[in-house]
Amino acid sequence: MDKVELEKYYRAYEDMFLTDGWKAFIEDLEVSAKAIDSIEASNNADDLFFRKGQLASIARVLNLPDSIEVAKQQLIEEETEVA
Repeated sequence: MDKVELEKYYRAYEDMFLTDGWKAFIEDLEVSAKAIDSIEASNNADDLFFRKGQLASIARVLNLPDSIEVAKQQLIEEETEVA
């Protein structure tokens, strides 16, 4: 992607993060993560690993705003170094 496309890409994410829908989605994921994050509720090793995968997926989404911000800052730093 070129600079303009990347800026649009990051802006689209930032706009999405400000919506009520995104905020509700994050609240739902946080509740789900608490329900899933229990070793006692695991019936066997397969269930434990399944829960681990669910939590990893939820964590990726919950951390998406921070990941986008880091990527955006890296782009800004790279542009500053080139200029």
